[in-house]
Amino acid sequence: QVQLVESGGGLVQTGDSLRLSCAASGRTFSSYSMGWFRQAPGKEREFVAAIKWSGGNTYYADSMKGRFTISRDNAKNTVYLQMNSLKPEDTAVYYCAADAAGWLRPTIKGYDYWGQGTQVTVSP
Repeated sequence: QVQLVESGGGLVQTGDSLRLSCAASGRTFSSYSMGWFRQAPGKEREFVAAIKWSGGNTYYADSMKGRFTISRDNAKNTVYLQMNSLKPEDTAVYYCAADAAGWLRPTIKGYDYWGQGTQVTVSP
């Protein structure tokens, strides 16, 4: 069993940066792949980025490449999402998720555990 708690969201202006954190509980965290997703009002949840257990393999949605960076610290049971050059269209609830199978998945299906989400709002 893994529990995930996101933090770091907030209200920022266009062009600002934010770093989201996802703290995980569970002894096997280091073996899980982790993903970040987001959901804007009235839209479906969409993939942002994923990272394998070792941290050496990452996968990004095309629209996030170059602005967002996913990383993890297995010693701290935490995965991060560094977001730079934020735009109003990045406004959403951001969720982290854990995949026990260890794959890099760009889809919701396959992730076994989800956090409650953290709100990111980017003003024009």
